[in-house]
Amino acid sequence: MQFPFTSKSKGVTITEDEVAGFNRKEQIQVPIHLKMTLTIKEAAEYSNIGINKIDSMLRQPNCPFVLYVGTRKLVKRREFEEYIRREITI
Repeated sequence: MQFPFTSKSKGVTITEDEVAGFNRKEQIQVPIHLKMTLTIKEAAEYSNIGINKIDSMLRQPNCPFVLYVGTRKLVKRREFEEYIRREITI
């Protein structure tokens, strides 16, 4: 492929650097309080509860805020917040 490349249908010129940029995974920073799910580490930072404690809570049967993505465990943020609001001790 020759660079710069021009799309015939749209008349858009793309340089080699731009094509290389399309191949990289862009990371978008979303504030924790806007995320639907959190990693265990994010949930620990967000709640000031230890990673081991959160992991232990996620392993409990019928945990209302665990989401499995394959073997990976994520925390449903809203359900986690509600759980913390309701509980006196964890």
